[in-house]
Amino acid sequence: MQFVVKRDTLLKSLNFVQGVVEKKNTLPILSNVLLQLKDNKLSIVATDLDIIFYDEISEVQIMKQGSTTTSAAILYDILRKISSNSELNFELKSENKLSLKSENADFNLLCLPTDNFPTFADELEGKEVTLNNNRFLKLLNKTKISISNDDTRHYLNGIFLHITEAHGRNFLTGVATDSHRLSSSSLEIESISDFSPLILPRKSVFQLCSLLAETNDQLTMQTSDNKIKFNFGKMKLISKVIDGKFPDYKKVVPTKNDKALVVSSKDFINSIERVTSVSLDRKEGVKLEINKDNVQLSVNSANSGEGNEKIKAEFSSENLNISFNSKYLIDIASEVEDKNIKMSLKDSVSPVLIEDASDKNSYYVIMPMKI
Repeated sequence: MQFVVKRDTLLKSLNFVQGVVEKKNTLPILSNVLLQLKDNKLSIVATDLDIIFYDEISEVQIMKQGSTTTSAAILYDILRKISSNSELNFELKSENKLSLKSENADFNLLCLPTDNFPTFADELEGKEVTLNNNRFLKLLNKTKISISNDDTRHYLNGIFLHITEAHGRNFLTGVATDSHRLSSSSLEIESISDFSPLILPRKSVFQLCSLLAETNDQLTMQTSDNKIKFNFGKMKLISKVIDGKFPDYKKVVPTKNDKALVVSSKDFINSIERVTSVSLDRKEGVKLEINKDNVQLSVNSANSGEGNEKIKAEFSSENLNISFNSKYLIDIASEVEDKNIKMSLKDSVSPVLIEDASDKNSYYVIMPMKI
């Protein structure tokens, strides 16, 4: 095995690999990246057994075909410190030693045989569906903020993808909740007859976001009973889905909240950040004293002090006091595209609906907290 490739080309692929491989794994092979020369291409493969990432590099000069696996983290770290646009000369000296030469630097990297690297079938049975790259990325970004980190309820550790229908149109809808907040966003698509609802795991969601943010290639999605595959250009990401039943989230979406609060998105976020600066706990509760034409935000920390600020607002009802986790509020408000945030309230203890006038296909629900 011997080949020459540009540093920047390989580094870009290895950057995506870092989000897939396990850096602390009981199986050493899963910390490695598979490098394979075949059909005038360099294939890059990485997996943690739940996700598998494929990439192909055609801008490569191949002197001798072959394959090997080596530490993804070490190879990535070396390439980051080599000058941009440098040529990398690789040669497999033996089954367990890969030589890398560039400019005046010379490295010998330890390898593991490719026989030990897991293999997967990458052909799924479901119909392939084309998605808008940027809109799907927006769906993921808007919903991932509410993914639960509580592993005891594993069915909440991802985004629930399913088909919904409204006004005669079909949508791919993503929903996530950690039981304190809920995010929903939808993307209009063509009808998919064989798409079964699934839960895309948290790690796969964040890896997908990284990939989609860096590519404009056409995106396609394909599913089977327990896997989902995304294709973009020469890259592929295949993920297992979470085995579990997502709760009936529609039951917690308020439909009778008749008190409307409208406030500037920018002012709201900045004010929350300022008043919570008095506390070292970023999850400190922030109290909202809502009046007809303003909102007073306040934080009172027993350990560090208090902060108060008043901002302009429009409220359709009598005065109301309500408190929220400040981080949850900022997370949601940061995803609102419109210049204003609309919050529909009922009282100080019931779930609050947050809507975005510039994105009718997205909404959020947040539970108040007691202070």
